[in-house]
Amino acid sequence: MSTSSDLLAAPRTPDELSVQLVERLTARDVEGVVALYEPTAVLEMPDGRLAVGHDDIRAFYARALAGHRPIRAGIPRRPLVRGDVALSTTVLPMDAGAGGATTCEVARRQPDGTWRWIIDRPSVR
Repeated sequence: MSTSSDLLAAPRTPDELSVQLVERLTARDVEGVVALYEPTAVLEMPDGRLAVGHDDIRAFYARALAGHRPIRAGIPRRPLVRGDVALSTTVLPMDAGAGGATTCEVARRQPDGTWRWIIDRPSVR
């Protein structure tokens, strides 16, 4: 069975990371979501603990996607890019369960020209 990540090319710009995250979350494609992160990336979970690396990030998203809540896309702001590093933010809608929070992510350009997140704080209040 193919997943959405099989059909999508790897993100070629930092903007594409957020777009693909929403597509993969909507498809409940945990492996596709994990592929958007570097293998040693860090993600801050809602309780403040850190998910470090693909295994922890996979476990977090598997739990998060186990519910049947619809995924609501936020409004991404233009990433700030300096060389091979980018800072991105997305304003989440009030009804997305995040109370109008903003996300904050750091991405790095990979040797093949694609981009992956290295740091992810999904909810900044």
